[in-house]
Amino acid sequence: MNSSTPRWPLPIHDYWSTPFAESLLQHLNLRRGLRILDIASGHGIPAFYLAEQVGPTGEVRAIDVSVGQVARARTIQGSQLPWLQFESMDMRSLPTDLPTFDRITGNLSVMFFRPDRFQAVQGLIRHLNPGGQIVLTFPSYGTFDSLWQQVDEAMLQQELIKERERFQAYLHERPSVKEARGWLERIDLERIEATEYPLEVATGAGKEFLTHPLLRGGFLDDVYECFEDQTLANRFMTHIAQDITQFTPLIAQRCVLSGWK
Repeated sequence: MNSSTPRWPLPIHDYWSTPFAESLLQHLNLRRGLRILDIASGHGIPAFYLAEQVGPTGEVRAIDVSVGQVARARTIQGSQLPWLQFESMDMRSLPTDLPTFDRITGNLSVMFFRPDRFQAVQGLIRHLNPGGQIVLTFPSYGTFDSLWQQVDEAMLQQELIKERERFQAYLHERPSVKEARGWLERIDLERIEATEYPLEVATGAGKEFLTHPLLRGGFLDDVYECFEDQTLANRFMTHIAQDITQFTPLIAQRCVLSGWK
């Protein structure tokens, strides 16, 4: 692998994707010439970095279900790294004629495997070469538990029965490290690792919390979606945001799931 400073480093100002990508790279075996399938590639973290590391003798095929994300990644790429290809594709139903790869990576990918996460992983492994490695990262069970406990208690106090039922359903479907390891064990992969790295997410109270780029448009949306009345949701979350000392520090658990075929 090229030891010189990458021209396509992981962005230092991406406070969510980059820390998860860094944990992914700790477990990924990289070298020149590898063929990599990068799923849920978003706007290219870590696809650009991977492409630079495998070099022109390798290939990185980066897929995302979002047409907008793919377009954004292609704009960033321009005519550079021609062995990197961004495509709009659903990783839960890959085409049968998709070739096989030496590595499959997915940064912050597992949350998009719903409704059947094991089936999604099984489908990915079909496109992994014998001797190949899969490495996935995701925020595992335990992420922001202090916040979720506060939300649950507030819903209970305010007698938001339907909203709380929806919220509990969301909490119960979060994958744990043990569950994720079990997916790879059922597929009979070897050298399985499931490792967690804690990450503290800093935020202030009030508007800063409610508009935090890692929360609004992300985790907080799971609470808003429990409400049919968004005016009520805004009142509820504004109340939660007034005293963040009840649930800070916010700790995310970065889980890295790795296995070899």
